[in-house]
Amino acid sequence: MREYFRVGTDIGGTFTDIVFSGTNGTILTRKVLSTPGDYSRGIREGIQAVLTAEGISPSAVTEVVHGTTIVTNTCIELTGSRVGLITTEGFRDVLEIARGRMPDLYNLRWNKPTPLVPRYLRLEVSERIGKNGEVIRKLDVDQAKAVIRTLLDAGVEAIAICLYNSPRNLKHEEEIEALVKSLAPQIFVSRSTKIRPMLKEYERASETVVNAYVMPVVTLYLRSLKASLNSIDVQAPIYVMQSSGGMISADQAAEMPVEIVECGPAAGVVGASYVSQQLNIADIVTLDLGGTTTKASVVESGRYTRSAEYEVGAGIHRASRLHKGKGYVLRIPSIDIAEIGAGGGSLVWRDQGGLVNVGPKSAGAVPGPICYDKGGEEPTLTDSYVILGYMNPSHLLGGDFVLNAEKARRIYQQKVSADLNRGVVEAAYGVYEIANSNIRRAITAVSSERGRDPRKFSLFVFGGAGALHGAAVARSMGMREVIIAPMAGVFSAYGLLCADIQRIYVSAFDALLERSVVESVNQLLHQMTEQALTTAREHGYSAEVIQIHKYADLRYHRQQSELTIALPDGILAENNLCHLQEAFSKEYESTFGFRLSNTPVEIVNLRVSTTIPIIKPSLTAPKGKNSISQKRVGYRSAFFGELHGMMNVPVFALDEISVDGVPGPALIDTYDSTIVVPPQSTVRKSQGNLVIKLS
Repeated sequence: MREYFRVGTDIGGTFTDIVFSGTNGTILTRKVLSTPGDYSRGIREGIQAVLTAEGISPSAVTEVVHGTTIVTNTCIELTGSRVGLITTEGFRDVLEIARGRMPDLYNLRWNKPTPLVPRYLRLEVSERIGKNGEVIRKLDVDQAKAVIRTLLDAGVEAIAICLYNSPRNLKHEEEIEALVKSLAPQIFVSRSTKIRPMLKEYERASETVVNAYVMPVVTLYLRSLKASLNSIDVQAPIYVMQSSGGMISADQAAEMPVEIVECGPAAGVVGASYVSQQLNIADIVTLDLGGTTTKASVVESGRYTRSAEYEVGAGIHRASRLHKGKGYVLRIPSIDIAEIGAGGGSLVWRDQGGLVNVGPKSAGAVPGPICYDKGGEEPTLTDSYVILGYMNPSHLLGGDFVLNAEKARRIYQQKVSADLNRGVVEAAYGVYEIANSNIRRAITAVSSERGRDPRKFSLFVFGGAGALHGAAVARSMGMREVIIAPMAGVFSAYGLLCADIQRIYVSAFDALLERSVVESVNQLLHQMTEQALTTAREHGYSAEVIQIHKYADLRYHRQQSELTIALPDGILAENNLCHLQEAFSKEYESTFGFRLSNTPVEIVNLRVSTTIPIIKPSLTAPKGKNSISQKRVGYRSAFFGELHGMMNVPVFALDEISVDGVPGPALIDTYDSTIVVPPQSTVRKSQGNLVIKLS
């Protein structure tokens, strides 16, 4: 019987990961260097390599699921399109005013992020919608046409439309959108009430402008990816991971690129959630440590948590969720992930005070770490791994990628250890410990700062460098168990294949949670559900396969932030008002440490989520050349700190680890990663995963 394949492709700052999942349970993996000039080339070459090596016909690929950082990079580097903004009279400077938050309270030189639309391209129109949706002032159509022509004459590539109170009444925004399409069909249009019809004018303007800013870039990128795959006869449809953990078609992603900002980090968490459910592990902290960044998230009872708001363009250093104001606000549902600039490719450098730092700058794929021998001359964390004996210089990627350990040691000696008056091994271990400290900050951001005690969780580790740090980080935080994900080095690409097709619809609803609003809430939920089902049918899905989930964004009266709570049985009824309020108060107390028992609760938004389940990949080990090493490597000298020093450590192949376990210290070489098992610990196999128990 012919086997067909779904393919997950995840682009990282250093490596691009490919995972094939077959209908007969076959798993094939490939890891190639990323190609920054044209990321689609790395994907094409990786897929082509697997097809050729395994003798698979391109027609056997039925679906490609993709994760990319293109939206984040565009906002950080400010390389997006030329955007014009049309707004209501009096609201031209909302983007400039923004919010009063400062990430550095006492930094007098700090400046707000540069608005993505300069002031001369932010134009006003005469119109006004009241707070209840009534038309106070009709749209001046002639003025709107003149404003559109002014923006077109200025050479804009995209137009954002964001009017005051438009979530209460879409009429004027829809009229302006129709005018733009009639006057300039080629122009990209981003309408606020199509992206997120929610109140708060600054936040809505921000996400509308970000969407417009990246629309041309994402559209061109996805077209290039499709053409690149077509050139090797892969004609399969392309799906893109959303920040929320579901996937959407490439066409939908091009229309709503704000939904895919955090798609790469989200994929690994989705995969971890799926695996934890299969292993019956209730609570985990995920740790994704790649070549450029470290990401952490929490999965409780097999479910990941979502954040209702985050910032894009603030850089990768987001360890503290209390520091806001560095980027552009988005209220797009996103898996709650903390990300910092610490990865295998992170540069080792000294600041003006002489202190050693690791990251956030990275050597990336080009020129890469010193040991890659591709032109890199600056010490990195990966070079530390080689010097410490953790990585086998001749084994990376199954031996396809030989490392120059001697060059790494020589330059490391000159640029790091000589200034510190320490041996090169001791200096490398100090750098390793600094990286561990940075990684702990990411875990703290999603656990302690969210009211969760990390000691009650297992640490679920993946990413090319994750297993090198997992045990050391867990031990320092009081965690007792580390789970090494299957195919850890390419696990985010595996996670892409665990995502269901999903859309989340949001509507503003501002009222106290009381009996008088029950009918209105259910009426709006019904309208949103019908819209969601209609959209799903238009994409070829029958109502029978669609799962519907309904939520309400709740907050205490007069507060500014809300929490998303599932509606019991998908409706609001008089007999479940108390249950819903208690569920909110319980979540509030879990998050912030207290509750306001005598304060009324109000509804801010309603949400309807549609999910089309997808058959998940198997947990079997990869086949072929890119699987595990098949023979015992022997022993390798590795350094485990001042207490233990340099030790002659046994090196195992993955299939040598049994359910009975192996005592540490030990090293386990796999195709795309090395697992470090420190002294005073044991490692055992459990349903395809490795579990490290720490004493």
